[in-house]
Amino acid sequence: MLHLSSSLLLAATWSLMTTEVSSERVVSCSDVQRLSCDSGVISVQDALYGRTDRQTCSEGRPPQQLLNTACSLPGTFDLLRTRCDGKRVCELNIDDVRTSDPCAGTFKYLETNYTCLPAVHLNICEHSEAELNCEDGQVIFLYGADYGRRDRTTCSYRRPESNLRDVLCSSPTRTVAESCNGRSSCRIRAENSVFGDPCVGTVKYLEVSYTCQYPV
Repeated sequence: MLHLSSSLLLAATWSLMTTEVSSERVVSCSDVQRLSCDSGVISVQDALYGRTDRQTCSEGRPPQQLLNTACSLPGTFDLLRTRCDGKRVCELNIDDVRTSDPCAGTFKYLETNYTCLPAVHLNICEHSEAELNCEDGQVIFLYGADYGRRDRTTCSYRRPESNLRDVLCSSPTRTVAESCNGRSSCRIRAENSVFGDPCVGTVKYLEVSYTCQYPV
């Protein structure tokens, strides 16, 4: 999602090798899948929509719906990374993932493996400004940035309910990475003129996750 210099990628890789991160696995048989980090932000490591065994999500299912254990929908991993990387909480309806049927007649599930990476997490309300900062000698490495709205509570103070209803309008943006990666500090303003308007009439905010790295 983000274009980074080779030196930043090396620094990020070394940081992850030397920092303890928690690993999580979530399996959803239907409806909604929820990924969350108590601290840090989500980094999706693997994702599957389909079936790879006969036990997972098998309760109450006829045997013929469990026979195909080599079933997976291409693009699931990329979709999960785009939707969830860099966030503290990420909820997806399985209908958002089910873009096609990779194995008709087989009962499928969504399985996601992810880690929680240490990071600074900011929500910048529309028409507001924030500064991303690193200590001397370190530079910004952006995990992710989205502009829009994903819930009804963030940046909701004194806002009418009609401006908070659309919680499916958030979209990834590269603008923050292009402006801030590799710098020791960076000032960002959450405005439609900068990021576009993914949902007209909805009060939006910019969600940013980043860490500070020593450049190689």
